[in-house]
Amino acid sequence: MLTAIKRPTFDEMNLSTGKRVRLHRLMFEHGPANGTLMILPIDQGLEHGPIDFFDNPDALDQDWVYRLAVAGNFSAIASHIGLAEKYHKHYAGRIPLVLKVNGKTNLPPDDDAFSPLTSSVEDAVRLGADAVGYTLYVGSPAQADDLAQCNEVRRECERSGMPLIIWAYPRGSAVKAKGGIDSLYAIDYAARVASEVGCDIVKLNEPKWDAEAAAKSPKPYNTLQFGDQEGLARVVRSAGRSLVLVSGGSKLGDDATVHKAKIAMEAGCVGLIFGRNMWQRKWEDALSMSQRMHDLMKSYGV
Repeated sequence: MLTAIKRPTFDEMNLSTGKRVRLHRLMFEHGPANGTLMILPIDQGLEHGPIDFFDNPDALDQDWVYRLAVAGNFSAIASHIGLAEKYHKHYAGRIPLVLKVNGKTNLPPDDDAFSPLTSSVEDAVRLGADAVGYTLYVGSPAQADDLAQCNEVRRECERSGMPLIIWAYPRGSAVKAKGGIDSLYAIDYAARVASEVGCDIVKLNEPKWDAEAAAKSPKPYNTLQFGDQEGLARVVRSAGRSLVLVSGGSKLGDDATVHKAKIAMEAGCVGLIFGRNMWQRKWEDALSMSQRMHDLMKSYGV
């Protein structure tokens, strides 16, 4: 079984001064403030539509989500330009912003998945953001355009001293034919690609072992059997000197949410980017879950 590796330091990540200042705010001045991250994403309204808010209609109100980010003491809130423009000013200084600069709806199929730009790094600087988020669909037939667009965002981030967080998601028919989007092969590849193209942090889903899917994966992945922690530890190693955030995905039960978070931290991830597992809960339950995350994070600081 692979053991967790030590998270890279800022020096090992070779950060510019601007990136270092902004990541320090995220990792040591907000949230757990011990070198870990708890980010609250609210980009699902674009990516999934209003359907995600049926479990908790209160979360349709972005002000409710911002208040949760502050009261739950998150490291940052991640949103698209429209929500950031309309709500962030009131909370500026109390909760850092990760501006998501591209996105798509889920109305068309993911066969040729591609997220066009919805805003810019310049917008992120203007809004006082501490990082930029970019979705990269690894394996999609549209990945040539995606990589070129991502490269322009990366260059702007370098010029502005803005950390780049890549949402690295395997997509497309070629990925499905080689074990699927949740396979270790696909997510391990996505982690490496995100690091290779210049992210500072990569957001990933947890790989899942399934015998039938694994058999379709290229060698030697087709022979690997792994538990949740071992799969994530392998992905963290592939990300190299890029920090890894684990996505929360669909809402889980309370204990299952905490268990997923613990596995991520034991595997060497820098933190969590849990959205629906937070704001799909009612206010008191969401605050209780954020406190459980804080209690867990105390064991993984630097």
